Amino acid sequence: MNNEISPFVIDIPQAELDDLHHRLARTRWSSEVPGTGWSRGVPVDHLRKLAEYWADGFDWREGEQRLNRHPQFTTVTDGQTIHFMHIRSENPEAVPLLLIHDWPGSFTQFSEVVDPLAEDFHVVVTSTPGVGFSGPLSSPGWNTGRIAAAFVEVMARLGYKRYGVQGGGGGAWIAAEMGRRQPERVIGIHVNGLITFPSEDPADFAGLTEAEQGRVARLQFFRDEMMGFNAIQSTRPHTLAHGLNDSPVGQLAWVAEKFKEWTDVETELPEDAVGIDNLLTNISVYWFTGTAGSSANLYYESAHDPAAWSPKERGTVPTGVAVALSTDVAVRRFAEREHLVTHWTELERGGNFLSLEQPKAFVEDVRTFFRTVR
Repeated sequence: MNNEISPFVIDIPQAELDDLHHRLARTRWSSEVPGTGWSRGVPVDHLRKLAEYWADGFDWREGEQRLNRHPQFTTVTDGQTIHFMHIRSENPEAVPLLLIHDWPGSFTQFSEVVDPLAEDFHVVVTSTPGVGFSGPLSSPGWNTGRIAAAFVEVMARLGYKRYGVQGGGGGAWIAAEMGRRQPERVIGIHVNGLITFPSEDPADFAGLTEAEQGRVARLQFFRDEMMGFNAIQSTRPHTLAHGLNDSPVGQLAWVAEKFKEWTDVETELPEDAVGIDNLLTNISVYWFTGTAGSSANLYYESAHDPAAWSPKERGTVPTGVAVALSTDVAVRRFAEREHLVTHWTELERGGNFLSLEQPKAFVEDVRTFFRTVR
């Protein structure tokens, strides 16, 4: 096995920037049913505004330079290129900490928290296989378990024998799987955007607080009304990719819609929640790397992996959970069936992309949790 770790610098050729601007200028805009707002997807008027800013206001080179301030690397494990940031702390008591993003986020969703976290941690930020600079996929079969194993290998190559893991949304599932596979290495798991499911036993719902009942209702709405993206990504990711890979506005709409639906419900627009430059930096990474399709493949793998939905042994690694009260669906009693929950924080504001939406609260909760498991 080649354990080589290679330095990596983002340097998108100017020709690709020019091509993006050319495609944006020649967009063939679609019509829509009047008066429907966001209920049927991204409104064309709002999408036009985002595309105009992407073409004329957004400075990719500035974002590229900001990302390149932090050391980046690639390594190949199990035949797949893995891209990651690695920032060693100057704190002699620093603990290694791996950060795992969600879809349709990327490693860029931690851009606001890397520096403050590096005061206490050696920070590693991975790009999930098939996403951004960890794309394209080398083979089928990259499910949650295989990704968890690859990330364990990355941390071993960096020389970290004991470390913490943080993940949001889909990243939380990968983090939990790392703990199940390597409990002797993972000292603690911190998650946000955690999805918890009740069983079919009616007793599960006895005694739920009003707030918890609201989270269950929110989960049911998500499963009934917002799973169109999952239906196509878990069945025909390649068909979807042909459109998104050819049209920047298609890629823009596909990602912006999820940021609208999965960020703090108190914010009107996705760019209000995370900042328009952060939103477009993330989308630009998908566009320039052509990973719309490969990023969707994790949904396909999960849908076709019997182990993904089978009952799991309860994790033994201490787990901290941050819950955004206005948006999240996690219920503690459900979470404790699968995780050893030792820390539970309920935040008034925030959503699935907590590290971008509420970076100060995110950093403080990560610090507070890992003080309990050092």
